[in-house]
Amino acid sequence: MVNGIERPLDLLNNSKGKEILVQLKSEKQLVGTLLAFDIHINIVLDNAKEIHNNEMKRSIGLTFLRGDTIVFISPASSASKH
Repeated sequence: MVNGIERPLDLLNNSKGKEILVQLKSEKQLVGTLLAFDIHINIVLDNAKEIHNNEMKRSIGLTFLRGDTIVFISPASSASKH
């Protein structure tokens, strides 16, 4: 067990209310504050921003992402630079 994480969804639970980086199958990256998620990894982000080449491309705001469009989710340490 590392950082209280025993199961994959523990990482998302620990990231609620924090900024995360989300990589989509469309090769887009979004950074935003994780508000909620479900067992399908559908997620709700607040203050979402699309990132391209480590720079903000556009602000999206409150958004819902379907879990089947997500390749990976990374906690705040890699996302907070944006």
